[in-house]
Amino acid sequence: MLSLVHFSPPGATGEFMCALSPAPCCTSQLRVHTRIRQTFCSPPHSSTSSLVMNCSSVIKKLWCVHKQLILLLTPLIFLPLLFTLPEKEGKCLYVVLLMATFWCTEALPLAVTAMLPVCLFPTLGILPSKKVCPQYFLETNFLFLSGLIMASSIEEWGLHRRIALKVLGIVGVKPAWLILGMMMTSSFLSMWLSNTATTAMMLPIANAILESLFGDLETLKEKCKQPELRDNPVLNGQSSVKLHSLPLVASEKQSLSAENGADVTDSSDLWSADELQSESRYQLNVWKGFLICIPYAASIGGTATLTGTAPNLILIGQLKSYFPDCDVINFGSWFAFAFPLMLLFLFMGWLWISFLYGGLNTRLCFKTNDRRSQAEARARALILEDYRRLGPIKFAEGAISFFFVLFAVLLFTRDPKFVTGWSVLFKKGYVSDAVTGVIIVSILFFFPSEKPSLRWWSDPEAPKRPYVPLLSWKKAQDSVPWNIILLLGGGFAMAKACEESGLASWMGGHLQPMAQVPPAAAVMLITAFLACFTEFASNTATIIIFLPVIAEMALGASVNPLYFMIPATVGCSYAFMLPVSTPPNSIAFASGHLMVKDMVKTGIVMNILGVLSVALAMNTWGVAMFDLNTYPDWALAPNASTSNLTTPQQPSTSLTSN
Repeated sequence: MLSLVHFSPPGATGEFMCALSPAPCCTSQLRVHTRIRQTFCSPPHSSTSSLVMNCSSVIKKLWCVHKQLILLLTPLIFLPLLFTLPEKEGKCLYVVLLMATFWCTEALPLAVTAMLPVCLFPTLGILPSKKVCPQYFLETNFLFLSGLIMASSIEEWGLHRRIALKVLGIVGVKPAWLILGMMMTSSFLSMWLSNTATTAMMLPIANAILESLFGDLETLKEKCKQPELRDNPVLNGQSSVKLHSLPLVASEKQSLSAENGADVTDSSDLWSADELQSESRYQLNVWKGFLICIPYAASIGGTATLTGTAPNLILIGQLKSYFPDCDVINFGSWFAFAFPLMLLFLFMGWLWISFLYGGLNTRLCFKTNDRRSQAEARARALILEDYRRLGPIKFAEGAISFFFVLFAVLLFTRDPKFVTGWSVLFKKGYVSDAVTGVIIVSILFFFPSEKPSLRWWSDPEAPKRPYVPLLSWKKAQDSVPWNIILLLGGGFAMAKACEESGLASWMGGHLQPMAQVPPAAAVMLITAFLACFTEFASNTATIIIFLPVIAEMALGASVNPLYFMIPATVGCSYAFMLPVSTPPNSIAFASGHLMVKDMVKTGIVMNILGVLSVALAMNTWGVAMFDLNTYPDWALAPNASTSNLTTPQQPSTSLTSN
């Protein structure tokens, strides 16, 4: 049986004591014995560790359901807004903050959150459904859709790969020039394709070139982190080691090199231990530079055209909603402003990435005949061989090239503002960029992918293959990211509600202190703030949330609204510091060869360069193109639905007057 359990007097040892006399007992009594000992005789640190483990388990379980908790708690947290603010403004702000939280946390899929206005605005009495639903397919959405369909046709026939290999063959294979070639190609393709598709297509090309230059990456990493090589008696003696070992069976790249007269396994290419580690680290650095420059260039290139990235289209849509008389920005005028900005930022980014990752050196200007030169010759052979394998340009590729150029030229020349465009041939205001885009991409669905021939009709032995157009609807349907189109629509619906509920005017009144900040400084602050915010949220969601606020800020400060809205739009695409910032960053990081610290180190300077580039563009050719020194008439007379906006008391005549 169990003896009496007793405790020591207080102050003796500060701990309870127990005495359990072992006695013959049954199994159940032994279990009681054991439980009592575990309860009263365990040391204090045991209970502490148990508590920590329990807390850790609870935290992990909470994280497993954190999205559901956000969905349940967020509406309750923002509920006081419905009772503390003016009725309509408070309801609209409630929905805006709810959607902003869901977008930033991705508690719901982005497209599902974008559809919330369809149910919340009518039920809360903010906006009737007949005004909400049309916002999901404005002409801006059709312009975006036409750009995506054109991009899918380019991908279908591999034209983008031909362009990429041609550019890389022209710029050369020295690391800095090759990084420049990668960035130029990625940015150009991203002007027309999605940033994500561009990155996904360019990374395999980059990896193939890098393997030809430096061999296998995993082997390279091992050589960088093997300090025991220095203590190896073989290496410290008269022997040395090769840069990278090659398999016995010649690979495709080695065969190419042999055909071009380069001996890949030249036994004279021997390295000492110190040289090996130094060279391996240099090569690994260059490899990182290659991988990191592609997503960055894709994000930069997307800003150059209206269809290149969603925030640009949101700017156009919200301008038409807030300022119906504003016709300053269209495809041509935006390209004329943003393309030089893209080139400037791309060049500065190239200098920084090449400097950081070892591409800038004297070898750029002088020819050498060393090991690196031989590796570069192999890489060039690989590029040329890949391009040769594509064969001559096919009829389908030529047709897609023609319609692609026609698409760009017609959009650019419709109404470029600095010269008379072809839109004057039609009734004023009837033909927009969306009309142009839909006309061109519609042709792709019936234009033949093979060269037509009259001989086919008269030749009974001609192959009777079915007619194949340049693009099928199934391919277009699979390629178009419909969730982004819904996201655009949700942004336009939110902007419409802010406008009609009076929330925009209410927020503008509370932003009057910002009018004291000089406009030039405000541009840099806005760009920097949004570039940082979009590191953690979708760039589309970011611009949807902040653009109405920035428009009201400009009205309150008596500044041309474009002077604040354009930098905000461009800044939303400058997310370089984190893998989660953009899909292109995530794709490059998923390769497993980049670390978060690599992206942060490179991205923070890229963000600074981006802010400076935007400030320079806005205060030089931007002022001249959009007449930013004067307050425009279209901002003085908003539409009837926004007549309650705060009208500037004294429009400024110069950006520096404030």
